Amino acid sequence: MKIILLAALICLLGSSFSAFSGASRPLRIVTSFYPLYVAALNVTGGIEGAEVHNLAKPHVGCLHDYQLTTADARKLSEADLFLANGAGMETFLEKIRGQNPALKIVETSVGIPLLDGNPHVWVSPDGARRQVDNVAAALASADPANAESYADNAAAYIAKLASLEARMKSVLAPFAGTPVVALHDVLPYFARDFRLDIVGVIERESGHEPGARQLADTVDLVRAKKVKVILAEPQYSDRAAHTIARETGAAVYLFDPVATGPSDPTVARDAYLDAMEKNLRMLETAFRR
Repeated sequence: MKIILLAALICLLGSSFSAFSGASRPLRIVTSFYPLYVAALNVTGGIEGAEVHNLAKPHVGCLHDYQLTTADARKLSEADLFLANGAGMETFLEKIRGQNPALKIVETSVGIPLLDGNPHVWVSPDGARRQVDNVAAALASADPANAESYADNAAAYIAKLASLEARMKSVLAPFAGTPVVALHDVLPYFARDFRLDIVGVIERESGHEPGARQLADTVDLVRAKKVKVILAEPQYSDRAAHTIARETGAAVYLFDPVATGPSDPTVARDAYLDAMEKNLRMLETAFRR
């Protein structure tokens, strides 16, 4: 009886040890801000053991003046891979490299031709597709066992982005060359791809309202260029935009660059597609006024 019990115990311990030793630690992916969080959620969808965490809170927006927090440092210390936008968006990258020398950091804008060094590549669906490609390549390198699944997920999401882009080009084609004033310099890639003419920018730095002289200059510009549409953003105050609109008769509309959004992964996964569909409806309405 003792021999039988001992054998059973050895079998039980052996099976428990095998189950534990066969389990691997999750791949912890940290994204710098919301657009990359959305991209990474799509590329990792349904893949067991791939965890996506966002560094900045989903309401933060662009990271031009972002300061790392203690919570951020903790997230990064536990990460296997940090996905950044690059192109100057995250001014704290060198600090992260110094504090986490073993952390793999991937700048997902690499390989995308920049317009005057502007980092807002994801605002164009074409730029978003290219970043998704870079995200998938980074994840495949970090987790080769799931490389095929990452590639399949990326291809499925890229197909959705391509379909969105084609529909947007069709709807916006009649408005090619329309002059627009933007709140800040977030729209160059979008304007290039959909042939809009961004004739002016209200804020030279995002989140920093213009002074009286700059406001007056923008009012003169709107009048001279016969601008009817001013594009503000939900992430920032539109007070200056409405001041200019009152002086000129132009109208203010909200264009969402998808720099913020819901944190729930099931909702965030479609946040870019949903926001761009809303932008498309808004632009069609604005340009027909």
